[in-house]
Amino acid sequence: MASTRKPTFKPAARQPEPAAGRSAKPGGHDSGAIISAQRDLEPDVKPADKAGRKLPEKTADKAPGKPAGKSGGKAGATATKSAASSGDNIIAFPEPKRRRQRRIVWWTVSVVTAFIAVLIGGAIFSPVLAVRTITVDGTTLLTPDAVQKALSGLEGKPLPQVTEQDINDLLKPLVQVRSATMEARPPSGLLVHINERVPVALLKQGDSYIMVDVDGVQLGATQDPSAVALPLIDAGAGSTNTELFKAIAAVLDTLPADVRARMSTASAASVDAVELKLVDGKTVVWGNAEDRELKAKALEALLKMPADPKVPVSVYDVSVPRHPFTK
Repeated sequence: MASTRKPTFKPAARQPEPAAGRSAKPGGHDSGAIISAQRDLEPDVKPADKAGRKLPEKTADKAPGKPAGKSGGKAGATATKSAASSGDNIIAFPEPKRRRQRRIVWWTVSVVTAFIAVLIGGAIFSPVLAVRTITVDGTTLLTPDAVQKALSGLEGKPLPQVTEQDINDLLKPLVQVRSATMEARPPSGLLVHINERVPVALLKQGDSYIMVDVDGVQLGATQDPSAVALPLIDAGAGSTNTELFKAIAAVLDTLPADVRARMSTASAASVDAVELKLVDGKTVVWGNAEDRELKAKALEALLKMPADPKVPVSVYDVSVPRHPFTK
């Protein structure tokens, strides 16, 4: 290894005159300058103490791969301490904003859904919403009390659990009811709308007169036919299972209520020859059951025409509804 010794020149200190009788240093040189050398230690060579022993190295002042020094020592100590505590050097990247938003939305929806489910469950099974009062409207043939009695099985049942199917099943024994709808009145009220069957004619059975609808369902009985504004179906079509009865009932069901109330009897020689009698004795020639709505409008218009004493009318013919006439 090349020596790093550097010659330096220093002015010699002035030496005192040698005393008499004392000779100069061996060699006889009395130079005015002293040549000395200074050696710079290499970076890896450690200084030694006076006894020639190397000083111990301070490992805390030197980081791996870096020379020892003030800044290197502090950084090395920090890195060594961090590595000793964590074990691995892991860089934590921030979570993407979109992923964080999706997680927040998902948790929010989950919490709201769970809350709504609890509310619905409480409402369905809560005794606070139990049915206590039942109100009925739309009854003519029946009394509200009869309907309320039939629906008494709903009392105490939670209102959200009551369905229209439940109501219609309970009202099946009441033949006058065609259908029913409901309207909840929280916290404990129930309003039931009754759609009753409409009687269209009377059938004579013995001494009684039975009210029937278009389907032939018996809706009630009366001893006095004049007390009910319904036409009496001829005995020849008295059976509700015959084609004649169905044809006559379909015609009567098409008529407006005020026009039907003016009818006295209804008969048919065949399904294509239905005739009606008014309470004043006039005849309505209807024909078959086709174009019933148009025929009903034509008959209503003819009946509203002012009577002319000079031209009395005994027959209203609507068998051809686009060309009705009277005679």
